[in-house]
Amino acid sequence: MKLKILFVIDSLNSGGAEKSLISLLSLLDYDAYDVDLLMFSRKGLYLPLLPKKVNVIEESEVLEKLQRKNFKQFYLKLGNSLSLRIPFYKNFMHSAQINWKWKERGVKQLNQKYDVAIAYSQGFPTYFVAEKVESTKKYCWINTDYKKASYNKRFDEKFYYRFDNIVAVSESNKEIFIKEMPLAKDKTLVIYDIISPRLVRSMSEKPVSYQDNYKGIKILTIGRLVEVKGYDLAIKACYQLKKQGINFRWYSIGEGELKPKLEKLVKDYDLEDTFIFLGPHQNPYNYLKMCDIYVQPSRFEGFGMAIAEAKILHKPIISTNFPVVFNQIENNENGIVVDMDPKEISQGIKKIIRNKELKEKIIYNLKHEFIGTENEIHKLYRLIES
Repeated sequence: MKLKILFVIDSLNSGGAEKSLISLLSLLDYDAYDVDLLMFSRKGLYLPLLPKKVNVIEESEVLEKLQRKNFKQFYLKLGNSLSLRIPFYKNFMHSAQINWKWKERGVKQLNQKYDVAIAYSQGFPTYFVAEKVESTKKYCWINTDYKKASYNKRFDEKFYYRFDNIVAVSESNKEIFIKEMPLAKDKTLVIYDIISPRLVRSMSEKPVSYQDNYKGIKILTIGRLVEVKGYDLAIKACYQLKKQGINFRWYSIGEGELKPKLEKLVKDYDLEDTFIFLGPHQNPYNYLKMCDIYVQPSRFEGFGMAIAEAKILHKPIISTNFPVVFNQIENNENGIVVDMDPKEISQGIKKIIRNKELKEKIIYNLKHEFIGTENEIHKLYRLIES
């Protein structure tokens, strides 16, 4: 008999966790498992890539509680809105924790019982699986730097206590998490985000939809337009390079809440013809293939999937020194790691542009490095079957 598995995630919008889940579901053995997927927003860039054998649960099945009286809906919305503005909550709780605190009573228990339930990201999916799902085993994923993400540990303790195992997406991620959440020390393990070199290379061969016929140096950054991705640092580094007369264009793939603010920053620095927002793309790999340098200016990451993908395509990488980057980059060997500072980022880029010998060394090392993590699926199988 097949095991019944539930995956829960906020949505399939652009992001590392979302892309990782799509890769995982694409490799899963559907002869052994029946798989349900619950998203709290049934939309997103990667939704068309979802395997057809995955059964998607309508979010209305769990989010339409409290409709007997309209004032209850109003109470939930008002409470959530106020809590995001009250300094006590904003200073001591993550926005996902505030959302759960005010919306919990408006979320129904799932009727289906599962053999395994998996919260594929921290926050709302984790709280939902802990409290609203009946399952023989429960697992949750940590795919961010838990400390820097500013979750309230005391709030989270009761939820993580209910999981059989907690999965971090890198060794550094695991160390950070168990230091913040000691009760999880003996049940936290590592399963790296699943990345397929074959898929990345295949998709990189498809034509790009944006062509500006630019012939100079092309720099690329991939990531959501949010604070943690450090786009403000990238734009300021772009300004530093332009001031020095370097001939380049910097492209960005991603979407997010900070887009208007970042577009204004680009305009303020007179970079409209140099820093180009391409928006979200299901397939960023063809753009990655066409670039000369990949830059990751993040303030923190759980793993850094875009870095791994750039490595697969043998692109020289400049990354800021968030802790988990050292799981993937050895400075001046297969990339360059710099401080989280616009000047340092610009100097790292100049180093690649001007030092041909270093650039060739990095590309050579990347060509001889094995990067794929498809075998991580077997760790998941062992966890499910244990």
